[in-house]
Amino acid sequence: MVELGILTLGDLQRDQRTGRRIRPADRMAEILGYAVLADQLGLEVFAVGEHHSSEFFTSSPAVVLAAAAARTTGIRLTSATTLLGVADPVRVYEDFASLDVISRGRAEITVGRSAFIEPFCCLISALRRP
Repeated sequence: MVELGILTLGDLQRDQRTGRRIRPADRMAEILGYAVLADQLGLEVFAVGEHHSSEFFTSSPAVVLAAAAARTTGIRLTSATTLLGVADPVRVYEDFASLDVISRGRAEITVGRSAFIEPFCCLISALRRP
């Protein structure tokens, strides 16, 4: 079976006219608009990737997906990747269980590991703080 959907990695794009980076709040509104449009068009899935760097702002897919759940009614909502190597698995479970309640059973999760060093640097910095 073929399913169609939209995936975003939450990259902070640049305005094509000015070359300036689009503000995170504006980019979030744009991404949530994509979720609404995908739902209205009857697509099956909307996915948000997890990243921990200055080029991306979706470090918590469950939060972004919860905002999408509040604006949509039928589309399945999933993480494109949830990085278990840098997260508390119990907290991940709780976040996605909450998302599943908010979305009325439309939540899914895709787990994996990071191919980039940034998430691990953030974790190491947090552990070194007094």
